Amino acid sequence: MKCPYCGYLESKVVDSRPADEGASIRRRRECMSCHKRFTSYEFVESLPLVVVKKDGSRQSFDRNKVMSGLIRACEKRPVPVSTLEGIVNEIEQTLQNEMEREVPSSEIGELVMERLKKVDEVAYVRFASVYRQFRDINSFMEELSKLIKER
Repeated sequence: MKCPYCGYLESKVVDSRPADEGASIRRRRECMSCHKRFTSYEFVESLPLVVVKKDGSRQSFDRNKVMSGLIRACEKRPVPVSTLEGIVNEIEQTLQNEMEREVPSSEIGELVMERLKKVDEVAYVRFASVYRQFRDINSFMEELSKLIKER
């Protein structure tokens, strides 16, 4: 790191500790040339995720929207909120790891259904019925048949 006093490019870390409730790291450094000390902060760079909707519009990823969809699907079902939070965290982490900054809403829906199927089949069918917008009873029955075959 460049010294703010003399511009020398090498320094050593004298002290390091968490800052901002663990969101960053505060480091005390000493310049290897002029021996003056200075402070630097290190934090994780997070790039925003943008969701591309069916109509082509774009909006920021909102984990609360995913959570509210899961809560609606799991209403009156024996699924703990902690499990739903875990699903949301897992989906958000998967999307962050993909390195794509724009994600189609359909991909998010598929990730939700994939995880919900493992947790509660009734909640899965509820979510799928809204997400896939079944046109008639036959398309709904096809989805139920697939679910039964997978068992």
